[in-house]
Amino acid sequence: MNVSISGHHISVTDAMDNAIREKLAKVERHFDQIQSVKVILSLDNSGASDGGQKSHKAEAIIRVSGQEMFVQALEDDMYKAINEMADKLDRQVRKYKTRQERKKTQGAGREGRYESIGVNEASPMS
Repeated sequence: MNVSISGHHISVTDAMDNAIREKLAKVERHFDQIQSVKVILSLDNSGASDGGQKSHKAEAIIRVSGQEMFVQALEDDMYKAINEMADKLDRQVRKYKTRQERKKTQGAGREGRYESIGVNEASPMS
């Protein structure tokens, strides 16, 4: 899994980097076919002009075979944002994995469906 961590208007410390990699390891335990993860940490100043509090934003784009997933978390503390982002990412990955497994089992069941009907060709229709 290729992990890219960057900061926008914020410098990424070693502690933040370690926290992100630790949380992503948990996500990877649920689904090991992740190709890459791009994490962007930033300060969102949209609420600061009207007296609001500066908000820390953690975003992640995860790439799996054939699909990209995006999550975003806004909190008043960067570590809270990282934790929430990782939780959302974990939920999305588990949901994706469940869908993939469901498609496999449904696809296999189609062939057996027609065999179980048991059309009797020997009996006349009169």
